[in-house]
Amino acid sequence: MVNKGNKILSKDNQRISYVKQADITDPEMIEELERCAREGTPRPESQAIRAHVPAIFKGFASNWKDSFRDGVLDTAVKELCRVYVSRSVKCEYCGNQRSVKAAAQGLAEDDYMDLLNFEKSSNYDGRQKAALGYTEAITWDLETSDDLWARLHKHFSEPELVELGYFVALTMGQQRWLRTLNIEHHEVMSGTSASMAPGFEDASSLKASKASPEYWANKKKKSSAA
Repeated sequence: MVNKGNKILSKDNQRISYVKQADITDPEMIEELERCAREGTPRPESQAIRAHVPAIFKGFASNWKDSFRDGVLDTAVKELCRVYVSRSVKCEYCGNQRSVKAAAQGLAEDDYMDLLNFEKSSNYDGRQKAALGYTEAITWDLETSDDLWARLHKHFSEPELVELGYFVALTMGQQRWLRTLNIEHHEVMSGTSASMAPGFEDASSLKASKASPEYWANKKKKSSAA
């Protein structure tokens, strides 16, 4: 059973099935699923959905690697932007993951705590706030001011701005889609806590965390855009 607000959804409410691991024979896809289980972000469930169309599975894996895990811009700032999108569109599946690479670059759990209030928060420096402002404008379809672009050009090169804008558009579209599917963690290749946020390391702890009134998706918060 999965708690979605005040509704309890059974497994039958999952909107698109997972492709069974045993039915995947393409070595490239098998290797990517194993990486997802080992490193996460994304976790295997979302890729097991994309596996219905191998070209989409591979295309997403390649785009994600180039724009998020690798690329010209540090993953840590892209990770903040990714979770800002999760909190904005309320994609719980994506919002309860944490990038292992971003953590290695110094991002800590406290850095995720005030994302929807980033402009007023002391948690973020000028560079992070500029990136989050860019993300906010893309996510909420806001006009971008000369001041925002001046801040962006101060902190980022044009290749970095291209990569960040593309990545935000990619993750926003994927998260808006995934949140409609009613998928959950620890349902495909379970037994690993790779890239899970604290308190979501296994199915039982995930269930307890999501039942808490302090769980981020149970709180009503205003974004900077609001």
